[in-house]
Amino acid sequence: MQREFAAQFEREHGCTEADWLGWLPGAVRDGVLSIEPPGCARVALPGGSLMLQWHALEPRRLGLASFPRLVMSYRFEGLDAAQRASFMRYFDLYMQRGGG
Repeated sequence: MQREFAAQFEREHGCTEADWLGWLPGAVRDGVLSIEPPGCARVALPGGSLMLQWHALEPRRLGLASFPRLVMSYRFEGLDAAQRASFMRYFDLYMQRGGG
């Protein structure tokens, strides 16, 4: 069963902006990435595009430990549900870090 992705949604990511920007080129695979500071990127994909916008949130604290957070907005344009799911399947696997 394939997971569905809305044309627009938000997520929280546990990383710094520098981490995110380091991983992003590999995560978009064959898409053409354009970083549009501050906090924006566009990924040109066959048949459409993905617009990304992000900003940092207050770090999550657990005792003395502090964990960075970014809130990320995803907005697909011109891609149907199957195309969005295919892109996000690879994107999510690439962005997965540790844990499980």
